This record gives sequence, C-alpha cells and structure tokens, in this order.
Amino acid sequence: MSSYKSRGGVRRLGRALCFSWQGLKAAWRSEAAFRQECVVLVVLLPSAFWLGRTALEIFVLCFSLLLILVVELINSAIEALADSISLEHQPLLGQAKDMASAAVLLTILGALGWWVWVVFDRFLN
Repeated sequence: MSSYKSRGGVRRLGRALCFSWQGLKAAWRSEAAFRQECVVLVVLLPSAFWLGRTALEIFVLCFSLLLILVVELINSAIEALADSISLEHQPLLGQAKDMASAAVLLTILGALGWWVWVVFDRFLN
C-alpha cells in the first residue's frame, strides 16, 4: 500500500495544483500585504517590459516582483502555523514570525534596488 505522497502521475499533479490554488485564494482572502503586493505586481509588470532593455533585465524585473509574492506566501504560512500552535506570546514562535517578516523586507529591498538600478541606468546613461 502506497501513501498519497508517493503517488505520481497526472492525478497527483492535478491535486497539487488544486492545493496551490487554495493557498493563493487563502492568502488573497486573509493577507492584506499579499493583496497589496499583487496590486504592485499588476501595476509594475507592464513597466518591466518597457524599462528592460535586454531579455535578462526584463526577466529579473519580473522575477523580483514574483519573488516578493513567493516570500510573502512563505511568511504567511509561517505566521498561520505559529498562530495555530499558540496565540499566546511564545518567544521562539515570535522569533520565527519576525525572521519570516525580515525575509519579506529583504526581498522587497532587493527588488527595489534592482528596479532603481534599471531606471537610473535607462534614463541617466
């Protein structure tokens, strides 16, 4: 008898896609930061194709926006898991949540740095 995790094929892929879609819907419903970052992505994504002068620049501009959402989803998952364990102050849970939040901040700063560099390179060179 095999476990669910060891099953392969199209059915498993379909189930995985459904779970991923459920995760995106849950993040959209419950996380204001995720919704705000999605709006930023929708606004800036077309700009990436205008600002980027090479395929690599366009890719990195787009990827930097997507990476923010990925890290935000991981942050939200850690927060949800921590809150399901205890809503009382637990130092290690608080530390895990703070570190996940810091990961989001660093990702945003990295994306911002890349976008600023591309804008300056495009208009000042």
